[in-house]
Amino acid sequence: MKYSFIILLMLFLCMTSSAQNQDRLKVKIYCTNWGMAEPWDSFCAKVKDAGFDGIETWLPGSESELRDMKAALKKHDLSLGLLSGGGGRTYSEYLVSFSKNLETALAMKPDYVNCHTGKDYYTFEENKKLIDEATKLSEKYDLPVYHETHRGRFSFAAHVTKTFLDQLPKLRLALDISHWCNVHESLLSDQKETMEQALQRTGHIHARVGHPQGPQVNDPMAPEWKSTLEQHLAWWDEVVRIHREKGQKVLTITTEFGPAGYLPTLPYTQQPVASQWNINVAMLKILRARYN
Repeated sequence: MKYSFIILLMLFLCMTSSAQNQDRLKVKIYCTNWGMAEPWDSFCAKVKDAGFDGIETWLPGSESELRDMKAALKKHDLSLGLLSGGGGRTYSEYLVSFSKNLETALAMKPDYVNCHTGKDYYTFEENKKLIDEATKLSEKYDLPVYHETHRGRFSFAAHVTKTFLDQLPKLRLALDISHWCNVHESLLSDQKETMEQALQRTGHIHARVGHPQGPQVNDPMAPEWKSTLEQHLAWWDEVVRIHREKGQKVLTITTEFGPAGYLPTLPYTQQPVASQWNINVAMLKILRARYN
């Protein structure tokens, strides 16, 4: 009888542990290839060695580079997140381009597609049509499509994005809040309701730290940016909390600090004031320690 009780207790504990593991949120972290100046194989080897789960990139423009990218991802066992957008002189051209590019990206079967959607000067209805097209394609391929909060796009400002969130219940965001900090010249403490709604609808995060005068601090590890970094981490913490509360299995995050030009540079020499690679790896380590 005693041994039967012990066996039953052990089975119960194993089942409980298994259920907890199944409910645990997996945070997958991707490295941007923005600024990459080396072959895909060596870049992916470096990304894997640093501890990233995958890369985020626009689709290569040539078949040979696409083959190289796919081979490198397979060789180094890395996941893929894709960026997509549109172009053209007119709205009609943009719509066709946007739809074609997004379908091409989805056909690659990435973990997700992060869209640069529309223009800040398109009408609400024009941008809505693009978002509706993305929703249709997302459902067709059964893959997540997110719309990045980005200057120049429909989502360039928090209060404007709120109008879309209010009217489009299927709209999901790739939260790059650094842009909103720049646009609103603040850390958004006066838009708490909008921020709460945006965080609820976030499916993907760009973990770049912005500030009231720009979309990228020179080095988020520098002590002068401590409070700014902490505010961004608080926003990301809330997204993670919401995903866990809803029982989501995966949350994707890209460390997306950009290269020289986006990263501040010294005058005359144009030398970057910090290392883009080191910053993205440091951000990876912060996110790993915080969420995994």
